[in-house]
Parts: sequence; structure tokens; C-alpha cells
Amino acid sequence: MFTLTVREHIMIAHSFRGAVFGPAQKLHGATYLVDVEFRRTELDADGLVIDIGLASQALKKVLEPLNYRNLDELPDFAGQNTTTEFMAKALFDRLAGRIAEGELGEAAKGLNGLKVTLWESHIAWAAFEGALPA
Repeated sequence: MFTLTVREHIMIAHSFRGAVFGPAQKLHGATYLVDVEFRRTELDADGLVIDIGLASQALKKVLEPLNYRNLDELPDFAGQNTTTEFMAKALFDRLAGRIAEGELGEAAKGLNGLKVTLWESHIAWAAFEGALPA
């Protein structure tokens, strides 16, 4: 399996519901380092997994509406604990949608899967990975 990873970061605020979250039930901030790994079994005709420029642009576009925002106030996340795990899946879904819409070019049709990793710190992170439709 061939992979290509692009990286970006966002700064968000949010709070959680439930005693399990302790002090994180109060509004707090997080700076996430976001890695997206694009996967395919065979390289495209140009010897690439994906155009790195298009991949970077797509990640920035997906993150822009979340950056410097309180996730508690966004309708897409109403009533949801926006945990790191949940957000990894949400970003996966948004990127998969952009791939399906052709935003990452014709070569992106050969992608088999994605992995989105959100780093909360140098010692804690969460990820979601899955297959992309053929």
C-alpha cells in the first residue's frame, strides 16, 4: 500500500457533557495537529498517490470553517460531544465527500482509503481510518 500524508492544524473551543469528562465539561480550547494519510494500492500514471498540492488545499478547505470556532455553536455538531475521536471521523467524512465530488482530481479515483489523525499533544492522539468507495 502506498501512502501520502499532508498536515495542517486548527485551534478550536468546545465543551463536553458527562461526568466522565471531569473539568473538560467546561468550555476549553484545543489545538489539533491534523494528519491525513491518503492510500492506494498502485501509483497513478504519474507515479503519485495523490497530487500533494490538491490534497493540502482540500485539507485546508475542510478545516477552515472549524478553525478559531467554538464547536458547541456549530449546527453540524449540535448535541454532540466533539471528542477527538468524533472529530477524526467528521473530518474523514468531509474529505471523502470532496474526493467523491472530484475536487482532488481524476487520479483521486484510484484512492483506496484515508486515515485522519488528530494530535491533541505529543503524547495523545486519536484517528479514524476507512476505505473509500471504488
